[in-house]
Amino acid sequence: MGPSRRTYSREFKIEAVRQVVEQGRPAREVADGLGIRVKILLRWKAELTEAGTVAFPGRGKVKASDEEVRELRRRLAIAEQERDILKKAVAYFARDKN
Repeated sequence: MGPSRRTYSREFKIEAVRQVVEQGRPAREVADGLGIRVKILLRWKAELTEAGTVAFPGRGKVKASDEEVRELRRRLAIAEQERDILKKAVAYFARDKN
């Protein structure tokens, strides 16, 4: 069995990024001190920069923008199904008249 996946709290991630951004410490130094990979720390930094206060929503929690996109895609799929059904109904009734 492979190594288990480590999880980090939102506060841990924010503090790690803060050490790089506000204290000006090198990402490699911070990552080594915290026992994480530099790539992960840089990804956290990018996510925090992009998402701001809604970054790192946690397990099973979806960002509001992602939830909105998911809901809109669901609605679109339903509308497309309804459209297809109506197209078939129109074709069926048009065929019966002739």
